[in-house]
Order: sequence, then C-alpha cells, then structure tokens
Amino acid sequence: MSVPGDVVQAWLRRARSDLELARLALQASGVLPEDACFHAQQCAEKALKALLLQAGDDPPRTHAIDVLLDRLKVRGMHIPDSVDSAFTLTEYAVQTRYPGEWEPVTSEEAHQAIDQAARVLEWVEGRVVSG
Repeated sequence: MSVPGDVVQAWLRRARSDLELARLALQASGVLPEDACFHAQQCAEKALKALLLQAGDDPPRTHAIDVLLDRLKVRGMHIPDSVDSAFTLTEYAVQTRYPGEWEPVTSEEAHQAIDQAARVLEWVEGRVVSG
C-alpha cells in the first residue's frame, strides 16, 4: 500500500490541531481537564496513524495507542520509552468523555497528558518524510 505524502501530512495537521486544542482547553474557563486529555489522546493517535500510513500500513480503526505502537514495532521500528509510555493516553479516548464512575482528571494529569502527546508528535514528525 502506497500512501501519498499529502495524506500523511493531513493526518499530522489533524494531530497538531488536537494538540493545540488540548492546550487551549486548559486555559479556557469552564473546560474540563478530561476534555483536554481527550484531545491529547487524539493527537497521539493521529500522529501514530500518520507514521503507520507512511510505512505502508493501513491503520486499524482503534483508539488504543498500544495497538498502534505494537504495529509500528512489528514493522521493525524502535519506539523510545518516552513514546512507548503513551499507551496510558488510551483511557482518555472514550471513558472520561462521558459522566461515569471514574476519578475526575486533575489539571496536573491533563498537563502530563499534553506533554506525552507532544512527545509522540515530535517523535513522529522526526520520522515522517515531508510530502
């Protein structure tokens, strides 16, 4: 499967947009930290899917970051620990987006999620060939 570079770049644009939304959410009055975490998770997910596309892999329809990381590993890609730990962002994909029986996310946790997403995006951008 060969994917045009502009498709990969489109996924990265969406990842960057989600990272910016996550950062803005923490500054906005009345926005829950959970919503910032959701956008952080989306950033990491879309960035990893961009890298999979560039590698010729059709990304699965999943929000599970560990599944995406495992697919990259199967393709022989070394994932640094700072990126591999992004699997923790998966919990923000669905569960915390709705009221439920889970501990509220703190502002500190949201900052950590955003930092993690930024590390994933930076790592991916360093590996994606400009298209």
